[in-house]
Amino acid sequence: MAISTWTLDKAHSTVEFSIRHMMISRVKGTFNEFSADIKADPEDLTTAEVSFSIDVASIDTGNEDRDNHLRSADFFDVEKYPTLTFKSTNFEKQGKQYAVTGEVTLHDVTKTETFTVITGGVVKDPMSGAEKAGFSVEGKINRSDYGLTWNAPLETGGVVVSDEVKIALEIQASKNE
Repeated sequence: MAISTWTLDKAHSTVEFSIRHMMISRVKGTFNEFSADIKADPEDLTTAEVSFSIDVASIDTGNEDRDNHLRSADFFDVEKYPTLTFKSTNFEKQGKQYAVTGEVTLHDVTKTETFTVITGGVVKDPMSGAEKAGFSVEGKINRSDYGLTWNAPLETGGVVVSDEVKIALEIQASKNE
């Protein structure tokens, strides 16, 4: 298969995260508004080029008060920094998966991060006839590296919110004709 341009199928894609809360449990959430530019051969991602953008105001943890706090200047400061972006710089095959390295920009800070990508394969959609490709992406970032440092100490030790944020994306894309 050759390198092709793919369109993100938002109806079948998700951007999720989880973070430790009070050192005893994980809070999970999603971002509901995101977009991607994908140029790839899904059977060999070593030459792929991917750009991804997330509207951080679209955060959804299932709790409106928490979401509003996360949108505030204590965390994302969405009025000043409305997007989180990723632009790939390298894909490296590692057995049946890939390591994608790229530039993450959040809160006006850019850092190089590496995530794991597993390809789900390519199929023909029986409804539309379009070629579809699937990808699972996982990784983690340190939120304080991006200036998201709000926290509060717990009287038992530790803090309210961990620095490590786990990220998981399920991506489905349609091949452009």
